[in-house]
Amino acid sequence: MKILGLTGSLGMGKSTAAGMFRTMRVPVFDADAAVHTMLAPGGSAAALVAQAFPGVAQANGGIDRRALGARVFGDRAALARLEAILHPRVAAAERRFVQRARAARRRLVVLDVPLLYESHGDRRCDAVVVVWAPAYLQRARVLKRPGMTPERFAFIRSQQTSEREKRRRADFLVPSGLGRATTWRGLARVVRARG
Repeated sequence: MKILGLTGSLGMGKSTAAGMFRTMRVPVFDADAAVHTMLAPGGSAAALVAQAFPGVAQANGGIDRRALGARVFGDRAALARLEAILHPRVAAAERRFVQRARAARRRLVVLDVPLLYESHGDRRCDAVVVVWAPAYLQRARVLKRPGMTPERFAFIRSQQTSEREKRRRADFLVPSGLGRATTWRGLARVVRARG
């Protein structure tokens, strides 16, 4: 089984690419979705995050992600504390996903991980796809999101490997700023090459 890493900076079209892989019937592990599950009521990280960050728990036992984001925004120590809770759990969920796919004799799976290079997740992959768009389009996409500010966007970018470095290290580059058909064709080429 081949493991394909999928990454790209905020607003580059990674979620759209992941959806296209699913449409092509390639199983996708979504690290962000795993985190959302862990922070939901009864989630495996909810109690620990609530303990580490008083005031972010909701009445139903889940975590108010907006309040949590405000707590770690601009605070590298707080962010590191949060990552120490979440990253091992995401890694375990990813391992379970890969084991299930292997047992099902899948030929190709995708690991959709926003911080793939930052977490050295590329070492677990046979190849990496980086989805990219021009900087002006990235900025426009991101600043349309609820609660996003130029300062928050700058902070998030400061936590990520530079776009230039991601593109340099990629095995496949797929543009997302030239229309969905172009993105689809790029991803289909990757599936043919690796699947």
